[in-house]
Amino acid sequence: MNEQERADRHEIRKIVDDYALFADRVDNESLADLFAPDGVLRIFERGNPEPVRQRIGRGEIAEAIKGLSRYDVTLHVVSNHYVEIEGDVAAGESYCRASHIRPVEGGVPEARENYIMNIRYLDEFIRTTEGWRIAKRELQVEFTEVSPIL
Repeated sequence: MNEQERADRHEIRKIVDDYALFADRVDNESLADLFAPDGVLRIFERGNPEPVRQRIGRGEIAEAIKGLSRYDVTLHVVSNHYVEIEGDVAAGESYCRASHIRPVEGGVPEARENYIMNIRYLDEFIRTTEGWRIAKRELQVEFTEVSPIL
């Protein structure tokens, strides 16, 4: 691996990690800036070949990320990152276990639960004048879990 490829891999991995960090902070503008100006975020549920939601461009993506503020806290843990780089484009895949702490529906006011999304991100990256950016991210919800917070 040459120095350029090492630097590219590092920059792309930072984008993947920053996405999780900015999602947890509900820093929607910084998260949207990780995408190319015409970047695409598509959300899929297991078994459904069509996205349940799609956002195109930084403005739509930033607006969508604001929705994470409905949770008391989120924690996105990213692992199993793989990337294949060919010149100025790259394809990647990574896993994420995302915890979303929320009130228990119909429960006592202080009751909370952890809604866990087990996610596979399928990414396309592009080198731009701003550096590497996400051209397309397909967020595939593989399965979910709900557990009480004790």
